Amino acid sequence: MSDSIVIIPTYNESENIEKMIRKVFSLPKEFHILIVDDGSPDGTANIVKKLMLEFPGRLFIEERKGKLGLGTAYIHGFKWTFPKQYEYVYEMDADFSHNPEDLLRLYDACAKGGADVAVGSRYTTGGKVSNWPVGRVLMSYFASVYVNCILWMGVRDTTSGFKCYRKKVLQGIDLDAIKFVGYAFQIEMKYKAIKKGFKIKEVPITFIDRQLGTSKMSSNIFKEAFLGVLQMRFTR
Repeated sequence: MSDSIVIIPTYNESENIEKMIRKVFSLPKEFHILIVDDGSPDGTANIVKKLMLEFPGRLFIEERKGKLGLGTAYIHGFKWTFPKQYEYVYEMDADFSHNPEDLLRLYDACAKGGADVAVGSRYTTGGKVSNWPVGRVLMSYFASVYVNCILWMGVRDTTSGFKCYRKKVLQGIDLDAIKFVGYAFQIEMKYKAIKKGFKIKEVPITFIDRQLGTSKMSSNIFKEAFLGVLQMRFTR
C-alpha cells in the first residue's frame, strides 16, 4: 500500500486529467490519486471512472454537485483520507502547472527532510515561473510580500497550491473553521500550520502556466486573498 495520496480538484479538466493521472502513476514511487470533481459538464468525471477500472485501488473519485470552490474541495479530500492509511497528503493542480515529477521532492522534504509541510515554491532560491506575463508574475510575487508583511509567516510563496502535508498537520487543524476558498485558502492553511507549531519547508519548483483548458482565476479570488489576510491577522 502507498503511504501517499495526491488530491486533485477538477472542474472541466477533460483535456488534462488522463495525462496527469498516467504521469503520476508512472513515477518511481507509488502514489495514489483522489479526484474531487465539482460536477464538470465536460465529462471529466467519466474519464476518471473509466481509468479507475485500469488502476483499481490506486485511483479514486469523489463527485460533488456544483462548483463549490477549491478550498472546500481540498477539505473534502483531506477528510476522506483520515480513516485511511496515508501518511502524506498532497495538493496538486490538474493542468500541469505543477510538475508531477516534483511530487518526489516534496515527499523527500517531509519523509527525509523533517518538514511537516513541504511547499512547492516559485519564489524561494531556485524557484521560477514560466510562460506567465511579467505583470502576473509581479502581482503574484508582491502578493506573497504583502502576506508576509501582515502575517509574518516567513514563507516566500504564501499562495502556492502545490504541497505535501503530513497527515498529523491536517488532523491538527480545525478544518471546519477554515473560512476561505481561493488563494486565501492556501494562505490560511499555511498560517494555521505555523500557528500550530508545524515546520514548513519550501522546495523550489518551476511553475508552468497551463497549456490546455481554462484558468479558474478571477478578480473575486484576488479580492478574497487581499481582505482575507487582514481578517486572519486581526480576528481571533
